[in-house]
Amino acid sequence: MLHPITIGNYRFENNLALAPMAGVTDQPFRILAKKLGAGITVSEMVASNPETRSSRKSLLRTEYQEEPSPVIVQLVGNDASVMADAAKFHVDQGAHIIDINMGCPAKKVCRKAAGSALLSDEKNVARILCAVVNAIDHPVTLKIRTGVSREARNAVQIAKIAEDNGVQLLTVHGRSREDKFNGDAEYETIRQVCQAVKLPVIANGDISSAKKAAQVFQATGAAGIMIGRGAQGRPWIFREIAHFLKTGEQLPAPKINEIATLMLEHLTNLHTFYGEPAGVRIARKHIGWYFSTLPDSQGWRKRINQLTSSNQQLDAVEQYFERILVN
Repeated sequence: MLHPITIGNYRFENNLALAPMAGVTDQPFRILAKKLGAGITVSEMVASNPETRSSRKSLLRTEYQEEPSPVIVQLVGNDASVMADAAKFHVDQGAHIIDINMGCPAKKVCRKAAGSALLSDEKNVARILCAVVNAIDHPVTLKIRTGVSREARNAVQIAKIAEDNGVQLLTVHGRSREDKFNGDAEYETIRQVCQAVKLPVIANGDISSAKKAAQVFQATGAAGIMIGRGAQGRPWIFREIAHFLKTGEQLPAPKINEIATLMLEHLTNLHTFYGEPAGVRIARKHIGWYFSTLPDSQGWRKRINQLTSSNQQLDAVEQYFERILVN
């Protein structure tokens, strides 16, 4: 089940992908995930509107000069010509693969008839994919959900449209737009998509352990899997999955001192990447995710959330680990 995966002329080390999550999978997180076993990482979604390209948010989301290639940039929008122009722009900036977001369920995205809202307009889906594929000489991939609702599943039809228009890889999150992140991911629809098309399909949704990853591969027949929330605070999940798929054995959980090293490295990179005060603010949610799996951390988390400088934040995290390592 674990094997390299190829998109166009680009070969990835394995078929384990980190899901693009706005406000989460920035460059520091992507680099860390790659270090810990993710084969594929994708940028946070970037608006296709050219008026937003010079904003600080867009510039940070498309900062990938320090990352190992190939680089995948995810675009969101609803206008075929604008999406095509955006794809050309980002390829000119150094992107190797363009991923189209038709899976985001956020209201602010769907209100603009973008993200998963596009699934209700199959003709526009075809227009966008055709325009983007024909605009660039680089591979185009697509991420979708099962449909706009469980009663209106059309992932198979969308997959066929994608294949017909030259998309080279498809990721399916096993929920509808209406589901958002509620309930359990449904893998039967993903299995149907895998059987309906020849292009590689990546399964996404509720993969939070190595055993669950193996079960999803078995249930769907997917060419790869994508992990989102399961990697928050546990970026080492990729090496755990890789080890289990190779050997059938559970990799021991990382020791506290290794978690401390990884966490402090991650926080330092966030501070450097964003500067202050943004780096401190953004680091808080990551600290919360790491601490959710660690002992006696609730009080420390509240204390750390009150700190306003990177040095204070790092010192407090170091103090926490010193305390629990002694005990």
